[in-house]
Amino acid sequence: MPTKKTAITPSDLTRLVIPYDPQLSPTGDLVTFTRKHTAGNATVSNIWAVSPDGGRSRQISSGDRDSQARFSPCGRRIAFLSYRDKERPQIRVLDRDGGESTAITDLPEGTLSMFAWAPDGASIAFVWRAADPERTTAATKAREAEGGSEPPRIATTPWYRLDGDGYFEQRRFVLKVVDVASGKARTVWAKDAMGFFTFDWSPDSRTLALTTNTNSRAMFDSNSDLLLLNVKTGRTKRLPGLPDGPKTNVRFSPCGKWLAWAGRAGDDGTYSVENLELFVCSATTGKAKSLSAKTDFCLMAAALGDSSEVAFAPSIRWTPDSRHVLARIGHHGAVQSMRFARSGRGTPEALTSGTKIHDQGNVVGKHMVLTVESPTRPSEVHIMPLAGGTPKRLTHCNDTLLRARHVAKPKAHWITSPDGNKVHVWMLTPPTRKSVRRAPAVLQVHGGPHAQYGCTFFHEFQCQAAEGYVVVYSNPRGSKGYGRDHCASIRGAWGTTDWTDIRAVADWMMARPEIDAKRMAIMGGSYGGYMTNWAIGQTNDFACAITDRCVSNLVSMAGNSDFMDKPWHYFDGNFWSDPEARWKSSPIRFAGKWKTPTLIIHSEGDLRCNVEQSEQVYSALQIRRIPSRFVRYPRSTSHGMSRGGPADLRQHRLGEILSWLGRYLKKRTR
Repeated sequence: MPTKKTAITPSDLTRLVIPYDPQLSPTGDLVTFTRKHTAGNATVSNIWAVSPDGGRSRQISSGDRDSQARFSPCGRRIAFLSYRDKERPQIRVLDRDGGESTAITDLPEGTLSMFAWAPDGASIAFVWRAADPERTTAATKAREAEGGSEPPRIATTPWYRLDGDGYFEQRRFVLKVVDVASGKARTVWAKDAMGFFTFDWSPDSRTLALTTNTNSRAMFDSNSDLLLLNVKTGRTKRLPGLPDGPKTNVRFSPCGKWLAWAGRAGDDGTYSVENLELFVCSATTGKAKSLSAKTDFCLMAAALGDSSEVAFAPSIRWTPDSRHVLARIGHHGAVQSMRFARSGRGTPEALTSGTKIHDQGNVVGKHMVLTVESPTRPSEVHIMPLAGGTPKRLTHCNDTLLRARHVAKPKAHWITSPDGNKVHVWMLTPPTRKSVRRAPAVLQVHGGPHAQYGCTFFHEFQCQAAEGYVVVYSNPRGSKGYGRDHCASIRGAWGTTDWTDIRAVADWMMARPEIDAKRMAIMGGSYGGYMTNWAIGQTNDFACAITDRCVSNLVSMAGNSDFMDKPWHYFDGNFWSDPEARWKSSPIRFAGKWKTPTLIIHSEGDLRCNVEQSEQVYSALQIRRIPSRFVRYPRSTSHGMSRGGPADLRQHRLGEILSWLGRYLKKRTR
């Protein structure tokens, strides 16, 4: 008998399986991917493999924290990053036909991020940062045995902490190369100021291309160099004819004659209202040109969700003939793989299509592997010909869950703000109702603000729709994916045209026959929390609000975030003697007008939007006797807790949200 479908619930996040980072073998006959799922309260990731013809996938690594599988150039071995020993990550290698893996590194405690095989298969380059010697396992045990206190943290540079990464003070990531046969590793680059450098091997394995910023004030000066590093001698060459500005995700062409990277001219970092462009240059003479300058595309238009790996960094791939570059482009809520001619001639061509999220894996021969996600299906691994065509699905990680659950399907709309701006809007209605009329509704506002909502499977939205709410989400001005001007409209002026668009969406909701205008809520996280705080200071139309990991005071925020706010840059002035622009855009300025019952959610370990931002909101609400509830998650959680935190806390958060909505929207029984 077919399974009777039931509603999606918060506990279903423990049943979701997320495959990502697919890699096609050099021989084209095997695809690896990282498969992430929840076991108990832990997030488990393993390396799995599947045939390009489809069929049953299989687990090939035995650790619970394995990821980033990469085939050796010959295709016989697979290297991967393993955190089996939590404090001592290593690069391990296994035979593609099976068997237990072996570690080729012997690293002490620290953090290991990305790595890449040299094309000759003899070496692997990797990014590494050693642990604080005062906080290693051995040092901590010795101190506790002697009854000593935890040592102080001492910072001497602007860059000393990062949300999700913690405090690292003066320690920095370095680039190392390990000899695969002997396991001997040596440092080849240690001058990057922040650790955001990227690298790629030349086809002859003699050179590493580097995008790196060596300025000690790199947080305030985003200009980076593109260097060629001779692996044997350590000498570097700076390529001429490149624009000043940020550069990242460098890639050698297969022929070795060209380099591609993402960047822009100017003093903004990679995260900006300006479009991040696709550049190419000669690997010997430089002389860069932008392949995307004539478009209005951005290589950093991330589509936000809570059920897959959110791809913020640019994705760049060369075709095997070195004549084209493939880049991931976010546009109108979808994400496509687009092909740009290296020559710069012609119009970029979309290899994928539809209202989906396509995230590029690697390219081998005439095929590319990728993951594909839609609003009604979580991410799965696919393969497709570079000549175009429909991607073929290879994995079926979530089929069992989807067969047992009702899934709401969004409908897209375009509305017009009072000043004529067009806003892209989606609406989810309760999936078990054949017709919906005058139901309570939730207006969701995305974070960033320079990102986008769109074609992701959003478990949180599905839970709310399953509980009988109409869920509305949109991409107001400030969002990526709709051109530079749409995004740049709010630079230095939050709470202006973005609020005009959100207000227009709320008015549209109130006029919809599906929605009860008196039972509407507004909510969002990060910048979405900012806009929630702003909205309740401008209108009393919402029956309740939920502000999550919010921004409330841009003056104090400027000095307590992991990314310090550069004076006279995004906002005019500074936060100590000339704070007017930041204060003008601060929602806390309107706290005297707040009347809306508000749930506040924040992680005490949030280094991006410090918990004091929510403390100000809660204090103002309590002083003014407005119904409010403050849910504080522990210091072990970060800004991204709703996407990647412990399963029990994520479920707790969803329960708090549904309880608050039920209390103030007075949900009718379905």
